[in-house]
Amino acid sequence: MTLRESPVAGPVPLYEVPGWRDRYGVVAGITGRSEAGGGSFDLGLWNASPVGETMSRWRAFRRAMQGFHAVVLGNQVHGVEVMTVDAAVGWVQVEGIDGWTTSAPGMLLTVTVADCVPVYLVVPGRGIALLHAGWRGTAGGILHRGVSRLSGATGASPREMIMHCGVGICGECYEVGSEVMEGCGYPSERPGPFHLDLRSRLAEEALALGLETMTSSDWCSAHDHDRFFSHRRSGGTDGRMVAYLGMPLAH
Repeated sequence: MTLRESPVAGPVPLYEVPGWRDRYGVVAGITGRSEAGGGSFDLGLWNASPVGETMSRWRAFRRAMQGFHAVVLGNQVHGVEVMTVDAAVGWVQVEGIDGWTTSAPGMLLTVTVADCVPVYLVVPGRGIALLHAGWRGTAGGILHRGVSRLSGATGASPREMIMHCGVGICGECYEVGSEVMEGCGYPSERPGPFHLDLRSRLAEEALALGLETMTSSDWCSAHDHDRFFSHRRSGGTDGRMVAYLGMPLAH
C-alpha cells in the first residue's frame, strides 16, 4: 500500500507520514531539501558547510520537534547494528550504528539518508524502531535485526508491528550490478545493469518475517530532486535529509 509523506507548514522543511501521529501516537517523517526562502537544509555532519551553519540547521530541526528531550543519531556505516536507547538527554551521537529502538517517550530517533530507505517500525504504545536500509544493510538483514530487537523490547510479535518504508530512490532510478542483486537475494544470470526497488525488497522480507501492516512512500529522492537530496543523481555531491521517529512526551 502506498502512503505518501505530507509537507508540514513551517520554516523547517518537514514531510510527515500522514495519520501516524493521531493513530499511533508517534511523530514520523523526514526533512526536505530546502528551507523557507530556498536555502539548502543539508543536515549531513560531514558536508562542506561551515560548522555554524550546519549546527544552526540542526538546532532549527530540534526546535521543530516538540515533546523530545533527546535526539539520537548514528555515524552510519551501511551495516546492521541496531542500538537501544531508553534514557538520554540532549544530542546522542554514536559511531557505527544504522538503526535504533526505544520504548521510552521523549527519544527522537534519527537516521540520515539521501537515497537509502528509512524504515519506520511501530508497536503502538510500546516501542518503535528506525532503520537505515541501503542495499548493504538490506542484504545484511538489518530489517530482521530491527524487528527482533523491537520484539524483544516490547514483547510484541511481528504481526503487531506497523512498518513504513519512507522516502528513497525508486527502482527506475536505482541502477545496480549483479553483485547487488545477488546480495539482495535476486538471481542475476547476466552482468547487468539491473534496476532494484529496495522498498519492494524490504516489503517482501517483512512479509516473510510475519508483518501484516506495511506501507511504502512513492516519493523518489532522485525523481523528486527539487524536494529531496539524492546521492545517486548528484554524483555523490548532494546533502543529507534526516528521517525521524519518536513517541513525544505528553504535555
